[in-house]
Amino acid sequence: MKTAGTGRQNYRGKRTCEEATTVDWRGKPSNPNKHGGMRASAFVLGLQGFEIMAIAAVGNNLITYVINEMHFSLSKSANMVTNFIGTVFILALLGGYLSDSYLGCFWTMLNFGFVELSGFILLSVQAHLPQLRPPKCNMVTDGDNCEEAKGFKSSIFFVALYLVALGSGCVKPNMIAHGADQFDQIDPNQSNKLSKYFNAAYFAFSIGELVALTLLVWVQTHSGMDVGFGISAAAMALGLISLICGTFLYRNKPPQGSILTPIAQVFVAAILKRKHFCPSDPRMLHGSQCKDPNSDNDGNLQLTERFRFLNKACIKLEDGNNKRESPWRLCTVNQVEQVKILISIIPIFACTIVFNTILAQLQTFSVQQGSSMNTQLTKSFHIPPASLQSIPYIILIFILPLYDTFFVPFARKITGHDSGITPLQRIGFGLFTATFSMISAAIMENKRRNAAVNSNKQLSLFWITPQFLIFGISEMFTAVGLIEFFYKQSLKGMQSFLTAITYCSYSFGFYFSSVLVYLVNKVTSHSSGGGWLSENNLNKDRLDLFYWLLAALSFVNFLNYLFWAKKYFHNQSPSASPQPDFNGQDLYNLNRSTPKIVGDENIT
Repeated sequence: MKTAGTGRQNYRGKRTCEEATTVDWRGKPSNPNKHGGMRASAFVLGLQGFEIMAIAAVGNNLITYVINEMHFSLSKSANMVTNFIGTVFILALLGGYLSDSYLGCFWTMLNFGFVELSGFILLSVQAHLPQLRPPKCNMVTDGDNCEEAKGFKSSIFFVALYLVALGSGCVKPNMIAHGADQFDQIDPNQSNKLSKYFNAAYFAFSIGELVALTLLVWVQTHSGMDVGFGISAAAMALGLISLICGTFLYRNKPPQGSILTPIAQVFVAAILKRKHFCPSDPRMLHGSQCKDPNSDNDGNLQLTERFRFLNKACIKLEDGNNKRESPWRLCTVNQVEQVKILISIIPIFACTIVFNTILAQLQTFSVQQGSSMNTQLTKSFHIPPASLQSIPYIILIFILPLYDTFFVPFARKITGHDSGITPLQRIGFGLFTATFSMISAAIMENKRRNAAVNSNKQLSLFWITPQFLIFGISEMFTAVGLIEFFYKQSLKGMQSFLTAITYCSYSFGFYFSSVLVYLVNKVTSHSSGGGWLSENNLNKDRLDLFYWLLAALSFVNFLNYLFWAKKYFHNQSPSASPQPDFNGQDLYNLNRSTPKIVGDENIT
């Protein structure tokens, strides 16, 4: 048993190591009294709020612009929007890789922030100049005769759009990672603040979304998309100013060189030695008796039994010449365990793809659903349909502080977990709740369609607000839980990249939405004559049946998540075999006196 004095001594030693791995803006070792903490992360939160404000105003109302101004069909426009948003999130991998390997978080955000800004400016110019758009035409009343944007006009639009995608994709993972890097996870006091930071990051996200979906969408609707895109450019500029203002306060983690090479080495070495047998004594494996400089662990490392094939990468071959084996033929225990961690969290990541497919519908079909309803609030004021997506964020702005102030401390007393409930529990609750968002959407769409077709009536826009509200609560649990789960699994020097992986869930979800729309139309066209989503008129389509399909997929996905979450927990259980401890402080802490796993203890 460790004494209190020993614990403090270990903390001081680890803190010195942690400080040595972070530098200030001049490249000198950071000072914990001057750098980092909530004060420094506040400037990153400023960038996060303004950046999401800028891109949300574009993305959430983009389908209206693409249909009304560029004259693309409904299904093509929906796929165009989902492909754009999917590209934003898959490019997060590029941003995470460049940051951890070569540039660092700050310079990655700054450089690609200006790329994103240039995309917003070009979009504003394209929307302002009539010669860069097809002739005006009403797609609702005269859609068949409207000229679709082609050639140079569409090229300008797509160049601008994907400049925004490239910039935003590379900025997003680094905002979360750089803000979290301002807290020393080894310090128990700052470790608690890290959980608070993740909630604060989502609060900033909610504020940005709310402003985008109310004020900026209103401006786009009443003053034109060119003005709206211009305001998005101004918001992005303010975000970059906020980032630059915190330069002297940041703790910066220097890039570590290519983060993918050590991972590739494990697979290559394991394949090359596939015919060899692991020694019965694991201490004979390479790196099992020495401390890895890339680990904060203060004890000997032990190999786990999961994915045993990879253990062969650690086999040392006898060589009479005593030549040192190439890193592509011999890896350390730490390297192998690192790869096992990455493999083990892939199923958790995959279970959030259907969740983000539901999000895609709320940003495409649900906006069009609102466009076919009565948007009148007063005699002179009509609610822009895209602003419906602000409803969950209005609620969350009130719920998040209450959650962080009351629920987390209360739950922490019961569970002993820094975040109140574990990240896996938080993700699971969010996935379960998302099913009810689609159930509500299906019921309301059926009611809306029957009223329009049978009674020629328009229901109030507020009938479809529950689906947005339920999903907003679901997203608060799932999105924050996933980011916290991945960040606390992070290996040294991979925080940005692993945070970027969480954004790939959004990307795959939006891409899967495009595939699903295509498949549904293809399958249902044989029975219904036109497909559930093949028309530009929702009164002729069967969007309600599509929502029911998504509700069923969401529930099956939740059951799938339970299976993998329990499997992950049992794989990490100290009672099964010697396992590294994922406590969010050091990746390979093998001190068995504290068998605490990263937020997974109570998943069963």
